[in-house]
Amino acid sequence: MDSHKRSRSYHLSLCQIPLMELFCRVCALVRGDAGFTPLQDGAEDSHHIPPSPVVHVRGLCDAVVEADLVEALEKFGTICYVMMMPFKRQALVEFDSVESAERCVTCGGREPVYIADQQAFFNFSTSQRITRPTNADDPTSKNKVLLLSIQNPLYPITTDVLYTVCNPVGNVLRIVIFKRNGIQAMVEYPDSLSDAQKAKLALNGADIYSGCCTLKIEYARPNRLNVVRNDNTSWDYTKPFLLHRGPHCPLLTLPTNSRYRRSSEQVQDMISYPPLLPKTFPSTSSSSLLGSSSVAMVSGLHPSKMNCSRIFNLFCLYGNVEKVKFMKSVPGTALVEMGDEYAVDRAVTHLNGIKVFGKKLNVCVSKQQAVIPSQVFELADCSSSYQDFSLTRNNRFSSAHSSRNIIQPPAAVLHFYNGPPTLTQHQLLKLCSEHSVPSFIKFKVFDAKPSSKTLSGLLEFDSKTEAIEALTVLNHHQIRIPGISNPFTLKLCFSTSSHL
Repeated sequence: MDSHKRSRSYHLSLCQIPLMELFCRVCALVRGDAGFTPLQDGAEDSHHIPPSPVVHVRGLCDAVVEADLVEALEKFGTICYVMMMPFKRQALVEFDSVESAERCVTCGGREPVYIADQQAFFNFSTSQRITRPTNADDPTSKNKVLLLSIQNPLYPITTDVLYTVCNPVGNVLRIVIFKRNGIQAMVEYPDSLSDAQKAKLALNGADIYSGCCTLKIEYARPNRLNVVRNDNTSWDYTKPFLLHRGPHCPLLTLPTNSRYRRSSEQVQDMISYPPLLPKTFPSTSSSSLLGSSSVAMVSGLHPSKMNCSRIFNLFCLYGNVEKVKFMKSVPGTALVEMGDEYAVDRAVTHLNGIKVFGKKLNVCVSKQQAVIPSQVFELADCSSSYQDFSLTRNNRFSSAHSSRNIIQPPAAVLHFYNGPPTLTQHQLLKLCSEHSVPSFIKFKVFDAKPSSKTLSGLLEFDSKTEAIEALTVLNHHQIRIPGISNPFTLKLCFSTSSHL
């Protein structure tokens, strides 16, 4: 086929794709979705990716859970495993055979297949099998212990929270919460495995709170949890003398007609934590009601390279920062008053133990309920030891767009935005050099609308530590452009991308 015919054939293939599907496919290509075969009919995808028992599902709605996929796709064959990717609105579904997967991909290419009332799109995955945490050889193997990864944890995750979420599905025996690659937990169900299977189906992909604290659930490696104490991070519910827990405030409740809820389970419809609101007065704040604190204590700060503004640059990613004060009596230590105790919890979760300028930070909840501007002195860089940030526009959790903040742990890739439209890679590298911070190794600019007045993109560094240092120094750096009176305030945050 000559080039003219190939071009004409390609043009016709585009015209044959429904407009909405074409739009979804182009969006997926721009986002770089895994396993995506660009601009082909669903029936033709299999010609470009070798047939596999694993099907890549795209175009899922926000509220979809594993049970929705199983209900819609089990007609094509037995499903062995499902891996949800809720932030990408995607999933991987492993069938028991290539034939079952082929039926799914072929049917999805010929006629619409709806999952939770939204059309989904299918093609073969480049993987022949979904990797399980257990690395089990048996693709149908299951476990009574579930591994929960909590994504975008805007609110604190405790044993009470997870018990309230998981117990309506089956009888929870033990819970252990730990911090590894973010917040994770293991939940143990009885030996029959049925409760664990039902919980994975009903909750995998669900939000504990609306729009955040999203659950990604897999079968865990251990088959029993060892709990040594009952507190916010671990609990053994099989010990009767420790079962007095006080009232539960459910967060995520399954519909009353859900086939996954135990019929004997009665759950109230309440919300445990209030939405993020601007801080008022200590006497009426939620911190006084819960006996917590909206002040974090940070130690291990570099004596000459850290100041109030740089602490703000780092902590503002996890909530509004009200005040920062260095303690004269304890060198290398500062108090950070934040908008509420949930912001402190997020800061502790993501910043405790990170390295900044070669020093390991220790971030914990302070016993202080507020930061008082007493004993103000001069730091090594001649800046003040105390600074009030309550009125700054650089706080990101005060506006109507605060829900767009994605709480992300420190990573080697930074997302930059609000840069001047003329900003170049060379200018950013020069900025790193002038401020003696590590330079990035890869640079990517997002395509902007013609009407856009700012520039955004990604910067990849050699390591997470280098990215942290660059963000600490350059976040909110003001860039002036000739002919424009107001400077551009460059804003940085940790990206959801692992690499460019």
